[in-house]
Amino acid sequence: MDRHRARGRRARPSRRTPILYTLVASAVLVGGTAAGTVYVKAQAHDGPGLVSSSASSSAPSASSSTSPAVSEEASVEPVAEPSVDWDALLAEAMKDVTVADTAKLSVAVLDTDSGESATYGDAAFDTASIVKVDILATLLLQAQDADRHLTAQEKTYATAMIENSDNTSASALWRIIGKAKGLDAANQRFGLTDTAGGNDMLWGLTQTTAADQLTLLQQVFGDDSKLSESSQTYLQGLMGEIEVDQQWGVSAAADGSKWALKNGWLARSTTGLWDINSIGRVTVDGHDYLVATLSNGNSTQAKGISLVQAAAKAAVSAFADGQA
Repeated sequence: MDRHRARGRRARPSRRTPILYTLVASAVLVGGTAAGTVYVKAQAHDGPGLVSSSASSSAPSASSSTSPAVSEEASVEPVAEPSVDWDALLAEAMKDVTVADTAKLSVAVLDTDSGESATYGDAAFDTASIVKVDILATLLLQAQDADRHLTAQEKTYATAMIENSDNTSASALWRIIGKAKGLDAANQRFGLTDTAGGNDMLWGLTQTTAADQLTLLQQVFGDDSKLSESSQTYLQGLMGEIEVDQQWGVSAAADGSKWALKNGWLARSTTGLWDINSIGRVTVDGHDYLVATLSNGNSTQAKGISLVQAAAKAAVSAFADGQA
């Protein structure tokens, strides 16, 4: 915040006119409140017959008979600094994203530098393969609790599950963590409140919200995490090595290759419509953003991919503009 100090300027007395001193002194006091920064302006106004006490000792005087009376007048006027409504800003950005009649969309974004975040939409969605990040985070947390490292076989499963989105490997680790019960127990510790593990066989039908996926991403990339630094580094590394044909989604909002992500896609057999999701971290102009984009009801996979990419780019751009 720039702080401005205005110095009072004193008029030079004329030999032909009565002496009139006009002095305006102002100071800016800055304080923090729960609603944001508050500026308090304190002003001393001197007009005819009014001279501030701080200036009286140095004010020139032609004669004692014409010196104005000394008095002081001050006013305090608090002015609240406008704060950004990030949810409203994100909602406005989503107006520029075309969503087909059958589709639904939810987005959440967090600026890791400022800590500001916003969510658009609160509906629950099928995770499809983005749950694989949650499965591996659960496995790593359980390994920490047992004070052990992942086995060579678990690492093989983990690499194939995240980098290649291999379903067989995901099913193997799903069984190792205790299926939905194990996932839900870990998510309770991670702080996810609206995520419920799928049934014992269909981990891809785990239900989640964009806000919860943002919470999960903070466990993977944030400082205040239940995962150890080595566990975070391991999971981040895998998310940064996604195979080429799966490098879409939130990565569309990043500067070049500065991203780490996991995508999910699932055609529902009952409707033929597609669930398309993408979560991860992107870097734009030196800022890191955590982004979760969830959608369902897409008529084709390609249209769903275009939707989540457009939403991710709009969300990150809105935050970048809002921080400017």
